[in-house]
Amino acid sequence: MSTFFLPQNYESGLNLYNTQVAIKMVKDFFQTLLAERLNLLRVSAPLMVDPKSGMNDNLNGVERPVAFDIKYQDGRQAEIVHSLAKWKRFALKKYGFSAGEGLYTDMSAIRRDEEADNIHSIYVDQWDWEKIITREERNLDTLKNTVRTVYKVLRKTEKYMSIHYDYIEEILPHDIFFVTTGELEEMFPDNTPKEREYYIARAKGAVCIMQIGDVLGNGKPHDGRAPDYDDWALNADIIVYYPVLDIALELSSMGIRVDRDSLLTQLEKAGCMERAELPFHKAVIDEELPFTIGGGIGQSRICMFFLRKAHIGEVQCSLWPDDIMKKAEEKGLQLL
Repeated sequence: MSTFFLPQNYESGLNLYNTQVAIKMVKDFFQTLLAERLNLLRVSAPLMVDPKSGMNDNLNGVERPVAFDIKYQDGRQAEIVHSLAKWKRFALKKYGFSAGEGLYTDMSAIRRDEEADNIHSIYVDQWDWEKIITREERNLDTLKNTVRTVYKVLRKTEKYMSIHYDYIEEILPHDIFFVTTGELEEMFPDNTPKEREYYIARAKGAVCIMQIGDVLGNGKPHDGRAPDYDDWALNADIIVYYPVLDIALELSSMGIRVDRDSLLTQLEKAGCMERAELPFHKAVIDEELPFTIGGGIGQSRICMFFLRKAHIGEVQCSLWPDDIMKKAEEKGLQLL
């Protein structure tokens, strides 16, 4: 499925060359400040993992990973990562990180089943980060304080870009608004989850939507969430209102990671208890991995937001359907 929308009278504030300059400016400033505020060290990351390890992100459980065989390893199978949600936790232990310390990495992925529209692409680039916390810190206060820290970095990045480019005005509110998916259902009982996100984002400017994955009062989850990395009671998405497209735009997904009890409970609810036998899941169940909080922050998403672009293809290189390429050319939209 592909959709394309160009706002009336939209015109990019930057040409292709200056867009590249600005992308680097956004990324350099944001990741440096994020690492400083969360005490993160940049590490190298895998592009592929062994499917037998249970290390790949299963997303909503229906997306197909890009898989291939390795000729000189007797046809061994490998999968391109969807994200590094699980790998990071192993890495923190392997590299000898301590409580209060964390890592971040440039994650590149291919999500072959992703829809193509103004904000989605089959190519995904994000900062994946993970930080060790204590057992006692597995609570709502830790989650909210971390969300506030990430949000402050987003606000400072917007201010930085507004200083360098006159056409960029600050639109993020001073504070982010916290709300659970259950509270959103009560506020907007007759609307879909995406409509609820739009209404609350438009009203508040920036929102942190918590407790994603478990079923709500209507018997359905707000959104899909893999059962084996985030604790569904302690996770969150940072969503902002984006006036260029008049949409709710998700910039980051994060959460306190599962411990033994929450993993087993969520695997049972998701009907995939067989995963408990995979190496990653066994390590969590046997409490061999540190307690952590972590998330992903979309690189192209924040570049699109801070540069006020109408299409994610203006800030990243990907493959687009012919109809989108044709419409973009007709409207003078330059995709990378």
